[in-house]
Amino acid sequence: MLAEKKITVGITGGIAVFKTVQLVSNLKADGAVVNVVMTRSAQEFVKPLTFQVLSGSPVYTELFDPMAGAVQHIELATRPELIVIAPATANVLGKVANGIADDLLTTVIMAATCPVLFCPAMNVNMYNNVVVQRNIAILGKRGFEFVEPGIGRLACGVEGRGRMADLDLIKNKIRNLLHPRQDMEGLTVLVTAGPTVEPIDPIRYITNRSTGKMGYGVASEATLRGAKTVLISGPTILEPPRGVELIKVETATQMYEAVMARFAGVDIVVKTAAVADYRPLQFSNQKIKKQDGSLSLVLTRNPDILAELGRKKEQQILVGFAAETSNLEGYAQQKVKEKNLDLLVANDITQIGAGFGSDTNVVRFVYPDGTVKQMPLMDKTVLASRILDEALALRRKQK
Repeated sequence: MLAEKKITVGITGGIAVFKTVQLVSNLKADGAVVNVVMTRSAQEFVKPLTFQVLSGSPVYTELFDPMAGAVQHIELATRPELIVIAPATANVLGKVANGIADDLLTTVIMAATCPVLFCPAMNVNMYNNVVVQRNIAILGKRGFEFVEPGIGRLACGVEGRGRMADLDLIKNKIRNLLHPRQDMEGLTVLVTAGPTVEPIDPIRYITNRSTGKMGYGVASEATLRGAKTVLISGPTILEPPRGVELIKVETATQMYEAVMARFAGVDIVVKTAAVADYRPLQFSNQKIKKQDGSLSLVLTRNPDILAELGRKKEQQILVGFAAETSNLEGYAQQKVKEKNLDLLVANDITQIGAGFGSDTNVVRFVYPDGTVKQMPLMDKTVLASRILDEALALRRKQK
């Protein structure tokens, strides 16, 4: 898979450097030509000799190396096909975002002519710091690639986001960057994502726990594979994937109108959005004041976007989602037929690793002929790829 691919792995000073030992070993086993650049802080955790043995190449540590026979940082920056920074500390992210090149690694990154992939790893409070998030946003807009850190128990003993992503995710991203699939070139994909919000008054609203991660993952994967991607998103804190056309909406009615306006010109629809089934019948222009006794709120049905798409579709492949808490397969079988879907992705949100906001999901692929495929627990980015694989397979059968 990676035979003769030239990869430079940059290692900064964090406890996750121990995972990088395995990463370098795996890349080498896959046939890659691996060079390693270590900062001084990284060498406090693991000695360069370890990476020299695993990579089969010298490890580079100093910007001014009297033994180097060439302009070392330029050669390290222009020779590889990919540079992977794992782990990427807040320090290195801040330096690169602000144009600082004061050691070998940051100088290599600044001079790079190939894609650079950051794998952040740090304390959760540090990761959530507004300065760090600003630096990540700056780097993303400049074309740098990222594998988001995972959630779990960190070395400091707290739970939260900040642990370096699982190696399978990092290796999958590396393969995508080095071997980009363009099997969706010429196709237009419409993805809906996130929740909708239904206002009660200027302050209160009805919504759900959807974060948009699944939909944003599908949109990102479709774009990487060459599709023209339209992402219609409810409110979310996520940064839109580079290269997508983003349409922001809030209410179910707004999402309905946006989807219907674009539907005729698309080839594949993946509707991951968790759209509110009901909205308040009346919106109060003023804040509803608290009074003694109970408050009754009359709700009315929102338009059923998926059902309408099922009625209107001609050659489009229509993929829907169903989040349930019981009788998953029964409800899914009913929904895939009633709404004229080509594929329904169903999940039981009470399962561990399958709820809203998680990085993973456990789903079943349900087809209108009654076929059900149980998928294992997997990261949502991997699941996004599987969903698009299925959509393409269904499209080929259709022709």
